[in-house]
Amino acid sequence: MKAPLGLVLAGGEGRRLGGADKALVPLAGRPLLAHVLARFEPQVEGCAVSANGDPSRFAGWGLPVLADAAPGGQGPLAGVLAGLDWAAAEGAEMLVTVAVDTPFLPPDLVPRLILAAEDMAVPLAVAAAPLGGELRRHPACALWPVALREDLRAALRQGTRKLGGWAAEMGARQAFFPSGEAAFFNVNRPEDLARAEAMLSA
Repeated sequence: MKAPLGLVLAGGEGRRLGGADKALVPLAGRPLLAHVLARFEPQVEGCAVSANGDPSRFAGWGLPVLADAAPGGQGPLAGVLAGLDWAAAEGAEMLVTVAVDTPFLPPDLVPRLILAAEDMAVPLAVAAAPLGGELRRHPACALWPVALREDLRAALRQGTRKLGGWAAEMGARQAFFPSGEAAFFNVNRPEDLARAEAMLSA
């Protein structure tokens, strides 16, 4: 099977980081986006960035920058739709998304997602990993079928905003990652950034 295309969801406002552009926040001297791409790009056929605003700030990476089709704060689902439209134009059948604030993504993210969905008529899978003794879903890290893009477009028009909720409604399976507490660590606040720095230097 041909590797899917990849999309880094980088449209968050970074309010808990003082309004910083999360993708460009430095971690160990490199932007968060660079850390994510280093782990993600080898797993996909091609990659794009989902972000609104001036795309030139990502020019150094030489990747397509996809803005939401409709303004108005529709959240990450709008980014997924932009990615699915891009993937369809590229002739791809599947898209894998990741969040730009997860710099420790597992090197087997994409294969595990594909494996979880391999016998589904419409392959859709979401990463899940243990956290504090419970299984936690990470819907920003997911495998999405291009075949569902019109369903997603309709859902957005009807007011759907929750990534995990829509994925569950569409019958998403869970791809289990046993070492996920570190792999899906999110950099949301200054203390998270400090912890990520410590994790890199450990």
